[in-house]
Amino acid sequence: MVTSRNERPPGARLRALALACMAGQALLLAPGAARADPAGEAAASAMFDAVSGNAARLRVFLQAMPKGGDLHNHLGGSVYAEDFLETAAGKGMCADEAEQRIVPPPCPSERTIAAMGERRPFAYARLIDSLSTRGVQQGVGADEVSGHTQFFSSFDKFGPAYVADVGRWLAVTRASAARNQVSYLELMHNPRVLTEYAMAAGDEPLDEAGLGAVYRREAGAVEALLGKAMAEVDREEADARRIMACGTPAAQPACGVAVHYLTFAWRGMAPAVAFRSLISGFALAHRDPRFVGVNIVMPEDDPVALRDYGLHMAMFRFLEAKYPGVKVSMHAGELTLGLVRPRELGDHIAQAVASGARRIGHGTDIAYEDTAPETLARMAREGIAVEINLTSNAVILGVRGGEHPIALYRSMGVPVVISTDDEGVLRSDMTNEYRRAATEQGLGYADLKAAARASLEYSFVPGASLWRQGRLGTAVEACSASLADDRCKTFLASSEKARLQADLEGRFDRFEHGLGRFKHPQDS
Repeated sequence: MVTSRNERPPGARLRALALACMAGQALLLAPGAARADPAGEAAASAMFDAVSGNAARLRVFLQAMPKGGDLHNHLGGSVYAEDFLETAAGKGMCADEAEQRIVPPPCPSERTIAAMGERRPFAYARLIDSLSTRGVQQGVGADEVSGHTQFFSSFDKFGPAYVADVGRWLAVTRASAARNQVSYLELMHNPRVLTEYAMAAGDEPLDEAGLGAVYRREAGAVEALLGKAMAEVDREEADARRIMACGTPAAQPACGVAVHYLTFAWRGMAPAVAFRSLISGFALAHRDPRFVGVNIVMPEDDPVALRDYGLHMAMFRFLEAKYPGVKVSMHAGELTLGLVRPRELGDHIAQAVASGARRIGHGTDIAYEDTAPETLARMAREGIAVEINLTSNAVILGVRGGEHPIALYRSMGVPVVISTDDEGVLRSDMTNEYRRAATEQGLGYADLKAAARASLEYSFVPGASLWRQGRLGTAVEACSASLADDRCKTFLASSEKARLQADLEGRFDRFEHGLGRFKHPQDS
């Protein structure tokens, strides 16, 4: 673990590095010169500016705007409480005695979810508040529980409903993506069989020197479970396709949303559990092409997570050497002043970058890190994107508006993508995240379009990029003339990533040439 606490660099040092990175920012964030129709983008920018002063008109505009991928999305947290309660009611589940969580039956009839929904609407509403951050966001009970505590405590409360119907939640999440013009999801999701394996590890002591011995002991057991894990995901995806009616005349738009998965480890658990979850996650991502990477979750301020942060980074480095083709995104820097002691804000993002992270989730405390300028410069230089979750950071950390570091990342040329985190628990959606980026962070239409392009560029989707050397909007030579060119079609056939990027360009073209429906009669 990095333990140095150097004096924070003066502002002049940050400004100098920002100027040095401006060229990189232009390449990574701004649309390139080779645009299909610059006039279409200019018209969309003008329309965006015209509607920005009216919240309802802005929502209509942004709802229809293509948004590319959502790269930071926890499957369980993406589902609204009402969906969980509908499934719980259908399966005879109950509320606990405090009427704060979903539990299996039996229970007194008045506490069945079905009865609460039919005859006790206010108790049902309070249950929704308990299973999400709705109450905190609306100022209900804010003096009793923080957004941070309410958010992280919500997950245990809907657990029985979640595990009862994972296929449905895949369908629900894809439906939300389709409504919000999101064409790709990178969902954090662990097969249950691997979760059970990891949780069986117990409290065995573990340090960095012992990682090799544990890996050698566990690798065989993990390999034996992978087939079961893959079959489990097969069933979940089949259930989702059935619910969405994919492949039939009644197919829902959600069928067109592409999906890959990230496995994840639990940073707040005992080291043996964390390492088992990482071993099984790396092994699955290595075996199953549906899984494109590995992450780590749970509150970063958890006492165990803080204690073992350096050990977790060592685990990642060890397994990256074993599975060099597996990509890594890490929740890092989901902290702020006051949530933890100042000295615990000093190096988490830097450690994650040094330990192989190709994307950083949240990155909220970057301005407090001891080597912030160097870390920002490295992220810009190496194309390590930051996943920005504006609603999540506002609700959980209280970081919003000018206190949010999105402007710092952009000024330093770090690739920025916009994501939802847990849209169900947070009562948000991707359109709302774009709205916040516009109204609270000052991003214009071109900035949002660049973020949408970046979301596919920095995804872990396999295949070569449509864009030449990271210049978003400047196509590779085979597609420089037209996406319809035969050479381009051959190139697209070889790359899933490029196909998604080409599809996004087509969506932007249709959006920008259909602006008439957004015009007000008084618009010039």
